[in-house]
Amino acid sequence: MRIVIALGGNALLHRGERPEAAVQQANIDRVTTAVAALALEHEIVVTHGNEPQIGLLARESAADPVLTAPYPLDLLGAQTEGLIGSLLVRALHDTLPGHKIAALVTHTLVRADDPAFARPAKRVGPVYPGDVARTLARRHGWHIAKDATGWRQVVASPTPVGIVETETIHDLLTCGTLVICAGGGGVPVTADSDTGALRGVDAVVDKDLTAALLAEELKADFLLILTDVPCVYTGYGTPDRHPVLDAAPDDLRRAGFPADSMGPKAEAAARFVERTGGLAAIGALDAAYEIVHGRSGTLVRPDLAVG
Repeated sequence: MRIVIALGGNALLHRGERPEAAVQQANIDRVTTAVAALALEHEIVVTHGNEPQIGLLARESAADPVLTAPYPLDLLGAQTEGLIGSLLVRALHDTLPGHKIAALVTHTLVRADDPAFARPAKRVGPVYPGDVARTLARRHGWHIAKDATGWRQVVASPTPVGIVETETIHDLLTCGTLVICAGGGGVPVTADSDTGALRGVDAVVDKDLTAALLAEELKADFLLILTDVPCVYTGYGTPDRHPVLDAAPDDLRRAGFPADSMGPKAEAAARFVERTGGLAAIGALDAAYEIVHGRSGTLVRPDLAVG
């Protein structure tokens, strides 16, 4: 079975942890244990989040007095793909001796006329006090928005429409390689309509929607979205919390999950199932093997009656 695994942004950095290299190195064992158990039986593609890492790089870039302007997000995203990819390759190399493993910096196509560019809404980077945020916004032409504890930069999050390296990833899979790719949603690029030339854009693409598109393009059998909760819940954080163990795509959409937490994961799972007829699941990292074998998580499948 061909499985695309989407690791949550908390896979290498848990909530509240400092984004230090040693911390991420210490957390890598949980990831490799989960992935390795499946890699012994299936073709595996691993994608991953990058929010803590790109936030750190964005803060450093904005504060560097040598730079006339901060690095654009597409290049910062590429840096995080290399950083996290290297950590995963080294750990999996030790866990799966003799297994072919490759990390690939991946580019995600978006439309230049995507409406998201006119309505920046995705929060990125650190939280700033109001006066600092306004100064940075004036200096760098940022859009900013109020966050829970301060102000953050907001950028466009266009819809992914293609993966540039899909054919390369497919070739690697067919020769038995475990592929790590499309980290942080991939490096967002547009393609010139006449020449096909690629151009980076200062945006971020939702990692789960990219994982769903990648799984579709690779004709994967299963999309596995791993996070820090055992399954999807309705009423999460309230006394009426209820686990959702089986769902059809429309069931997930009607539940109205928040856009800043479970919403993108639910939408990604729904899109993959609708477009391919395959299976998707959402659950905890440590239960990855059990989720694929139907013993944990929320299973999303097309054969349930809606309602």
